[in-house]
Amino acid sequence: MAVKVKCFVQIRIGKKRYADRLGRHINITGREAFHMSEETVSVEDIAERAEAYLHETSLTPEEYEALKQSVAELSPIFSADRAYFVLGSYGQPEIRRLQLVKDRLNRRPDAYAFLMVDIRSEWVNTYLKFRLLSDYTDYIVGVAEHGQGGFLVEQGYFTALEKYFAKTHICKREYDGLDPDDVETGVDVKNPYSGMQTAIFEMLEEHGRLYRWTTADDLVGCVENIP
Repeated sequence: MAVKVKCFVQIRIGKKRYADRLGRHINITGREAFHMSEETVSVEDIAERAEAYLHETSLTPEEYEALKQSVAELSPIFSADRAYFVLGSYGQPEIRRLQLVKDRLNRRPDAYAFLMVDIRSEWVNTYLKFRLLSDYTDYIVGVAEHGQGGFLVEQGYFTALEKYFAKTHICKREYDGLDPDDVETGVDVKNPYSGMQTAIFEMLEEHGRLYRWTTADDLVGCVENIP
């Protein structure tokens, strides 16, 4: 039987991030909330948002407990001044490029960059995990190399939901001048991306949030363009 349980564990948000928002209302769970001394997000807030994403299906006690245990891992997202959700393909060797981007972003003062796999797996489902992490992060950073894998689905959300599109930056790999034998992913270098991806890239480029790279050194340069 599905039940609704209230829990008042709270996560404090970093002072600088709060200061940037002082004097204006903060929409946390569909309700307007204003805090004079600190901004907090409770497990109940996140659970309500989760149920909304599950089309108002109540969480089971087991699902709620799993969500509650996972919430503690969100603390770095709130305590850092800037949080970056790094997305891309998890195959080999693509994940090495994701780790490279994460590492470069984490070198910034008061920044926290993370991959989806850095957050524990005991969530209700991967879709819900993606939505909640995307909601609470400051920037979504995609590393695109081809049109294969689940990252294609996530890119669809970038454009379908304005709140995600507005904070998305994509580092797109270009293959001009590369020998196909030197491309370890085995992608068709003449047609690496789908039509849907191409449209997304064009929209992001219009907003100045598409960056191009070919080598790992180029990718490091792309990261420097991200706020």
